[in-house]
Amino acid sequence: MKLPDITILDEKDKRLREVSKEVEFPLSKEDKKNIEDMITYLTMSQNEEYEKKYNLRAGMGLAYIQIGIPKRIFVIVEELEDGEYKNYIIINPKIVSHSEEKIYVGEGEGCLSVNREVEGIVPRYARVTVEAQDLDGNTFKIRVREDIAIAFQHEIDHLNGILFIDRIDPKNPFKDAQKYREI
Repeated sequence: MKLPDITILDEKDKRLREVSKEVEFPLSKEDKKNIEDMITYLTMSQNEEYEKKYNLRAGMGLAYIQIGIPKRIFVIVEELEDGEYKNYIIINPKIVSHSEEKIYVGEGEGCLSVNREVEGIVPRYARVTVEAQDLDGNTFKIRVREDIAIAFQHEIDHLNGILFIDRIDPKNPFKDAQKYREI
C-alpha cells in the first residue's frame, strides 16, 4: 500500500474554522480520489507496520476541511478485527436524532489536526441518527452508537468549523464528568 499524498491541516490553520459547503452531485473525479486517499491514509494509520514506517498518528476519521477543502464530506475507517475495516463515507450529514444519554472518551478525544496531548472530556451523545448522502447522491439514514457516534459528531463538528478542544472547559477540563458515561 502506498501512502497517499495528502496534507492534514494543523489546528493553527484558519481554514479549519470555516463552515463547509453542501456538496453538489455528481462528485468530481478529484473528490472521489480524495475520498479514496483519505480512506487509505486512515487505514494505514491504524496498521502498526505502516504507522511506524511512515511515522503516522493513528486516526479514525477525517473531514474534507482537514485537507483544506470546505465541502461537507467526511470518512471514518473503523477497525473491526485485525486487518478488517469498515468504511463510512458521509456526505452532507445532518444529525436528525440523538440519545439523551451522553458519553465521553476516557483517555480523551484526539484529532489528526491537533498534534498535542489535550486533557479533558468532550460530552457527546451515546447514539445519533444521521441523514446523509452516499457517493452517488442517494440519501440514507444511519444510526451509530458509542465510539462511532463520537467519531461522527467529531467529524460533523469539523464541517461546522469546530474542533474538539473548543468543547473542553478550559477552566475545568473534567467538568461534570460524573454526569456522563465514560467509554
